[in-house]
Amino acid sequence: MAASTRESNFDSSSDEDIGEQETPFHVSWLHLSIIECSQSIGVCGLPGCKYKEIRRNTTRDLDELQNQGVQDVFVFCSRAELVKYRVPYLLELYQRRGFRVHHKPFLDGDAPALEYCCEILDELRECLEGKRRTVIHCYAGLGRSVLIAACLLLQLSLLLTPGQVIEILRELRGGGAVQTVKQYNFIHEFRSKYADYLESREALSERSVSR
Repeated sequence: MAASTRESNFDSSSDEDIGEQETPFHVSWLHLSIIECSQSIGVCGLPGCKYKEIRRNTTRDLDELQNQGVQDVFVFCSRAELVKYRVPYLLELYQRRGFRVHHKPFLDGDAPALEYCCEILDELRECLEGKRRTVIHCYAGLGRSVLIAACLLLQLSLLLTPGQVIEILRELRGGGAVQTVKQYNFIHEFRSKYADYLESREALSERSVSR
């Protein structure tokens, strides 16, 4: 069965009514050569999104991801958001297309708990180490996705400052990247909080071994 036929069974948002109003879909590739890594991370908006002035085509957006060789997709939108943005079955569509899905939702405009952020970063680094072509996205690809990309850069490089990382990502995604004060502060505080997190985890491990 053709991909578009399979997807019509899941996608209730009716791509056919978009016509000439279709909103372009673009993946911005963050080349990690800036931290001496040969891999790249893609950042994009929500494929197939139909909300307010945005009108994307789910089938064509997924085709584009496949054409760019994407293997893993990190989704930071909740199930409720996917319904709101008229792509309720996006996770299932990803899986049907053969993408490996990492569903790691947290609130729009918010920052995740540090432990949860580290969990996301661990999975992201596994993808990089396995040389898997990976994309991350939230709704617009400006807030949550940029926050995670920023923390990845800060985790992998001790030379980059939070300000430099934000500047790099704004050059990549536009001036609207990093959307809230909470996200801005989380990026600036990430490195020190991450160091404390590693120290506490190491101390806990040592206590477990000594028992």
